[in-house]
Amino acid sequence: MSQRQLKLGAFMRPVSIHTGAWRYPGAFPDANFNFNHYKRFIQTLERGRFDAFFMADHLALLNMPIEALKRSHTVSSFDPLTLLPALAAVTEHIGLIATASTTYNEPYHIARKFASLDHISGGRAGWNLVTTSNPDAALNFGQDEHMVHGERYQRAREFLDVVTGLWDGWADDALIRDVESGIFFDPERVRPLNHTGPEFKVRGPLNVARPIQGWPVIVQAGASEAGKQVAAETAEAVFAGVGTLADGQRLYADIKGRMPALGRDPDHLKILPGAFVVVGETLAEARAKRDHLDSLVHYDSAIASLSIALGTDASAFDPDRPLPPIPDTNQSKSGRERTIALAEREGLTVRQLAQRLGGYGGLAMVGTPSMIADEMEAWLEGRASDGFNVMFPWLPGGLDEFVDQVVPELQRRGLFRREYEGRTLRENLGLPRPPNRLFPES
Repeated sequence: MSQRQLKLGAFMRPVSIHTGAWRYPGAFPDANFNFNHYKRFIQTLERGRFDAFFMADHLALLNMPIEALKRSHTVSSFDPLTLLPALAAVTEHIGLIATASTTYNEPYHIARKFASLDHISGGRAGWNLVTTSNPDAALNFGQDEHMVHGERYQRAREFLDVVTGLWDGWADDALIRDVESGIFFDPERVRPLNHTGPEFKVRGPLNVARPIQGWPVIVQAGASEAGKQVAAETAEAVFAGVGTLADGQRLYADIKGRMPALGRDPDHLKILPGAFVVVGETLAEARAKRDHLDSLVHYDSAIASLSIALGTDASAFDPDRPLPPIPDTNQSKSGRERTIALAEREGLTVRQLAQRLGGYGGLAMVGTPSMIADEMEAWLEGRASDGFNVMFPWLPGGLDEFVDQVVPELQRRGLFRREYEGRTLRENLGLPRPPNRLFPES
């Protein structure tokens, strides 16, 4: 039996990241706006002992030409912090991770919502802290120009300090609820934050008690230099976008290698690459499923996805020639670099690259349950990951196949739990409860 065990999240954007997923035979085309479907999905994940349901989010609808946008099933979805409390009520163990932007929110809002989710769920909340990369989002928040990349990360770092400070504003024993004396809480155990910084001025205290976990689990996804540094300083889980085992090993060593100098234990950060998994009884069957899925992506949608990944309009590129030189942009640095590297590594034309990204262009595991388990084990033992954020090709079929076929194979090998270790997301991920900085004795 392996001494290390996989941690598994389910990446939902809002259901499957693949543009053709809603058209696949047997898929639920209305899944992204049907609560009963979400309830089925998350209960299946909990049966499979997944660590977390990971809900992505976006803050702009008009992020690509309408002819491409009209083909996308991710065009609209529930607000994560409205959906996840409802899912908390129909589950008991699985973590609930929501994406929330530090670029277009205020710290008090985020601290209050995630503290509430942690209490509602009994300690299962996680915050995927992102800096919005889509410039169209700025137009929805009273701004004409998107904040530049470096400034977004500076804001994010201070934003996190304010949010965690607000969570720490209540001592764990502040709520007395003494019926006889009539004292509900001890004022000496609640403190205002009184934060004043370059970006924010926040008095506090929060009007929600300290979260059950101390803090909800802090998740990040950036792989740029700034993103990796912020992750090493603050993250407890990283949703990594890497395409090869060697890439995973480099990122794993880079981020975790920064942590000791920062006074952090590398085991207190879980690196979980996104993995698009297609299961078949044979390799040929799994490949046929992937090929059919990719064939459902229209070129209008594919080229729009490529434009978003590159941060520049790719519609004028010759579709049957290699990718031309791409200038630097103010959008996601790591996403642009991964896309260019994929095109160079596999010698793809613009059309081929667009088709791949229109479906999913990152790490894909396509094969039998045994083959997929082999690959996951190689990443775990090769120190390329601590687990994966699994992306399902379509739902419910792709999810059911993973839980019913791949999970038992991982369990048979001793690579994955048979029962949850605890009741909170931190307990299941093997993460410590953070001490209270304002009440260090509590």
